[in-house]
Formats: sequence, structure tokens, C-alpha cells
Amino acid sequence: MNNIIETLHLERRFGKTEAVHDLTLNVPTGSVFALLGPNGAGKSTTIKMLMNLVPPTSGTARVLGVDSKKLSPTEFARIGYVAETIELPEWMTVRQFLDYCRPFYPKWDSELEKTLLGKFELPPERKIKHLSRGMRMKTLLLSTLAYRPALLVLDEPFSGLDPVMRDDFIRGVLEVSSLGDWTVFVSSHDIEEVERLADWVGIIDQGKLHLSETLESLQRRFRRVEITRTSPAPTPKVPPTWTDYSEAGLLVRLVETKYAHGESEKSYGDIFPGGSISVQTMPLRDIYIAIARTTRSTTVQK
Repeated sequence: MNNIIETLHLERRFGKTEAVHDLTLNVPTGSVFALLGPNGAGKSTTIKMLMNLVPPTSGTARVLGVDSKKLSPTEFARIGYVAETIELPEWMTVRQFLDYCRPFYPKWDSELEKTLLGKFELPPERKIKHLSRGMRMKTLLLSTLAYRPALLVLDEPFSGLDPVMRDDFIRGVLEVSSLGDWTVFVSSHDIEEVERLADWVGIIDQGKLHLSETLESLQRRFRRVEITRTSPAPTPKVPPTWTDYSEAGLLVRLVETKYAHGESEKSYGDIFPGGSISVQTMPLRDIYIAIARTTRSTTVQK
């Protein structure tokens, strides 16, 4: 199976509100795929359609090779789902909760459960209602990872967690991901955390997917460019690969979205002859902001 998740023209409307629009997306098997976007972008609605929690208004989705509307207990035994909205039985202790979950999953790995209890520093005899939010999320993650799902779905897993808990959560996912052939699909607006996890990135806003590609490809083609001109000059015709263009005196700033080493520098020199040129790589957060500004500017112009 090349793609563990596939959607084709997937849409979901709530009354007159279109939460997800014409979503065609492929999540490669074995990847850690991050679906990024602001609150209300359509991330959680997309995941709910994939998990058959809400039906699509139109279009199709396939998960583990099966139509999402026909997912059976067999498929769900291979899917781990962690979301901030999931409620745990507060009257149970951590150990009782794990004992309860274990019989439902034939592939439950008791050794992995024991290992994760230690790594996550979870108190097995403490009742869930007495756990912090971060500890509850780690309990949920443990109960999901212990049966080694082929697909791990994380819906806004970092919301409300303090920096230490976020780091613990990410370390847990990274460590366990290295133990087997897992695919992770994570939706989030916490870009710094996602950058540590993901090797594929999709960006969604206002229900529309704006890109989907490897993180390596994304960071290879985006550059922040500063050019200091030798003298004032009229604003040039801005190439379509430039975004976030601004001028301040002799200083020109822009983001290049199709950077090619050597060729790009030559084109800047042709447009701004004699100017000094500085080209810098960009973290995912800055790339995301540049894309968001461009897409929203285009939406406003329409």
C-alpha cells in the first residue's frame, strides 16, 4: 500500500458553511504527515471524516485501503486515534484503564506497555481524575501505542500542554515510531512542535488544501532574501515565484518559493544589478506564515 490515506474531492458542509472543500490528499505509508492550519481551517473535520465520525457531503476517503464509511472493527484495531476531545473513564486508575483496553487488541504488546509506563512516568495506581491534562494525554497515547497501530492519528495533541509535557509527548511518539513501521497523521497549529515530528507537510486553510509535499522539498525551495540596492530605483515587476515582497529605502526583502542555487542569485543580480544579496534558509513556521499571507491575500482579492 503506497498511500495509507487517500482522499478524492472530499467535502463536508454544515448547513451553508463549507468546512472542507474539494480535498484531494495522499498520505504515504510510513510517513509522519502533518496537516497544518489555523483553528477552524478544517483539520479536525477532515480527521472525523477519515475516522467515520462524520460522513462526507461528497467525495471519497480511503483509509488502510478501505472506504472510510465502511471501516470495520478489523481496521479500527489497526488505527490509533488520539484527540484532545476524547474523554477517559476518570474513576479508573491508569492500570485499570490499560487492563480494560488490552483484551480488545490481539496485537497488544505488554512489553511496550511496560516500557512506555516508565518513559512517560505515569503513576499506574493513580486515578485518572487526579492526573494533570498532560498525564491524561500520555495515558491515552500509551493505550493507543501499546497495540502497535499501523496508523496513528493525532488531532491537535499539543493543545493545553505546557512546554515540558509537549516535549515528553513528542519524544514518546518519536521513540515509538522508531520501533516499527508506523504512519503518523497529525493535525496541529503548533508548528514548532510539528517540525520536530514531520517528514511530510500539508497546509489547509478555510477548508482548502494549499500544498502537500515533503518537508525536505518545502525547505529546499523556500528562501528568505534580502537585497541592498546601490541606488534608488522603481519597483521591478515581481516574478510569480516571489512573495512577501517589501521595500524600505535601498533594502528589498522577499521570500523566494522556487529557489534554485546559483540560478536564483543570478536572477536577483539581473533585476538589482550591483546590489548585495543575502539568502537564508527558513524554518517551517516562517514558510507557513509566508504561504498563509499569500493565500489569504489571493482570497481577499477574489
